[in-house]
Amino acid sequence: MNYQRSTRYGLYAALEMARAGPGGGPVTAAAIAAKYRLPPAALAKAIQRLVRSGVAVGTRGIAGGYRLARPPSRLTVLDVVEVFESTRRPGDCLAGTCGPAGCEHFEECRMRQLFDEVDQQARATLASVSLETLVAARPPFPALAALPARAR
Repeated sequence: MNYQRSTRYGLYAALEMARAGPGGGPVTAAAIAAKYRLPPAALAKAIQRLVRSGVAVGTRGIAGGYRLARPPSRLTVLDVVEVFESTRRPGDCLAGTCGPAGCEHFEECRMRQLFDEVDQQARATLASVSLETLVAARPPFPALAALPARAR
């Protein structure tokens, strides 16, 4: 899967807001942009979409910045991704050749069935990971830990 650049920027922003936690101060777009070497203007647009969607809230002023609108434990990666990515409805024709009346091959279309299943699995996976889980300390992935440092 390849997500739009704005989706990736929004995920980085949400990750940093989750790291700050409910008791932490707000994070600024400039700090996030500097940390991940992102274009500040594009990141600011992504953050504004998070604010408009209700995922984040912004505060103006000297001590201003952005926070998550809910605790990180109650926001999932899917919540953030859905702000930016349009979702394909289950049953939509992949070829885009079927009209509003439907497709004569709808029931036996193996490609549609495959992509419906892949979409369901991806959504379930993203919905199963809260922002709190994402920022929690984790042991290294066993396969990566076994590699020599220069191969990682």
